[in-house]
Amino acid sequence: MSQSLSKVYVHLTFSTKGHYPFIDHNIQERLWQYLGGICKGLECNPIQIGGYKDHVHILCLLSKKINQMKLVEEVKKQSSKWIKTIDKNYVKFYWQDGYGIFLSIHHN
Repeated sequence: MSQSLSKVYVHLTFSTKGHYPFIDHNIQERLWQYLGGICKGLECNPIQIGGYKDHVHILCLLSKKINQMKLVEEVKKQSSKWIKTIDKNYVKFYWQDGYGIFLSIHHN
């Protein structure tokens, strides 16, 4: 077989530091879009993104060019930097250190 095929769906979830409710109505939709853009930039096709005031959930197709740790690192780093530029209310924004990442079974 001369081709490579990889279809690994992952469910990534992580919270704001101390579960502080930073993700308010002012940034929620923009944050979901921004997280999707980061995933696309990493060639990890986003399927669904959402969450609540203190955490996010990302379901995406993991690129065969990136490992799980790099995906988590880049999503959290890039989004944290971006949020801090939105408004002075978010300058103390941080994600928690930990995360959960799970293999997702997808049926067509």
